[in-house]
Amino acid sequence: MGVKKQFLKSKPVCKVSFKVKANEAMDAQKIQVLGDFNNWNQSTSLMKKLKSGDFSQTIELEQNNNYQFRYLINGQIWTNDTEADAKTSNPFNEQNDIVSTFV
Repeated sequence: MGVKKQFLKSKPVCKVSFKVKANEAMDAQKIQVLGDFNNWNQSTSLMKKLKSGDFSQTIELEQNNNYQFRYLINGQIWTNDTEADAKTSNPFNEQNDIVSTFV
């Protein structure tokens, strides 16, 4: 898994690329990245499945914020990103990941 960030000079956003590698995808048919930035809405777009079997999605997020997120595999299994900036507890006695867009 992985999170990569690209801060834009032209506007105050950060392009955040989320990636779930094929060997971590648990034979997924679909994966979504859900979080504060899309109101945890399970009808949001799916991550793109690449030829390698990896899943990827890039989202533009406002700079200077922390966003909680998790991956949802096949609409049933929640999983975390080992390369997230931080973790925080959630109301379900689990951990949410945090991606930070502070410059």
